[in-house]
Amino acid sequence: MNDCIFCKIARDEAKAEKLFETEKSVAFLDIQPRSPGHTLVIPKKHVVTITDLEDEDIAEVFKTTRAVVQILKKALDPDGFNIGINDGRFAGQDVMHLHVNIFPRYAGDGGKSIHSIVYNPLSEDISETAARIRTSANL
Repeated sequence: MNDCIFCKIARDEAKAEKLFETEKSVAFLDIQPRSPGHTLVIPKKHVVTITDLEDEDIAEVFKTTRAVVQILKKALDPDGFNIGINDGRFAGQDVMHLHVNIFPRYAGDGGKSIHSIVYNPLSEDISETAARIRTSANL
């Protein structure tokens, strides 16, 4: 996609602080970091959501994610990481190009676990939810 900022970064047409790159993925620092070392990992191929990505490309994105976590551990010595994807606009995805957020976490940083993102308790028994999912997926 020509006007996608992440595609431009992948093609070296836009400036970014790249940390790691492979043939199919690139990792760069977020320009609005939530913590020191906040990094984004993207596929070079333009896709919007995780379900749009082919198997071999998703494997590459997560191999890159693991490599960047190792790099950040060594360079910044964080106490932990939150790693996540905002998959779709209603999940908070601002740039419509799939990206994995890597948030280095530090003791006392005020952040919470990934479980704090949403609280929407079930209105049915968990077994009913599982049955609906299995039926829909033909499992």
